[in-house]
Amino acid sequence: MTTNWKLSAFDALTAAELYQLLRLRSEVFVVEQQCIFLDMDNKDQESIHLLGWQGNLLAASTRLVPPGISYPEMSIGRVVSAPQVRGTGIGRQLMEQSIQACYRLWGKAPIRIGAQRYLENFYRSLGFEVQGDTYMEDGIPHVEMLKTP
Repeated sequence: MTTNWKLSAFDALTAAELYQLLRLRSEVFVVEQQCIFLDMDNKDQESIHLLGWQGNLLAASTRLVPPGISYPEMSIGRVVSAPQVRGTGIGRQLMEQSIQACYRLWGKAPIRIGAQRYLENFYRSLGFEVQGDTYMEDGIPHVEMLKTP
């Protein structure tokens, strides 16, 4: 199925889009990963949101964070895909779209992410390299990774 990608500032999201975004993040990060944490961290308002729609289904999303908010570099976070579309290549499409959107928004500069450790090889395949040691975030091993253009 075709994925329609939409890039939106927080204030440009409709109430229905915001609801679907927060619902998907809660479904995956809180329920599926059994991680109790406060998803709404006051970074959404300053970020650009990439939404991948398949019909009425929000299939995937990322939060593109400007430099100086999460890290000195721009960053991609809250990377999520709906359970029913996993295994279709949507994760790679999502990250490729996110990387290109970051470059369009803030120039071709380094992108830093805080990756769940088990996804390290996936992010390496997209050009990210590990920076530093493994750390725990919300009970899940993570590692910082950097993509240099």
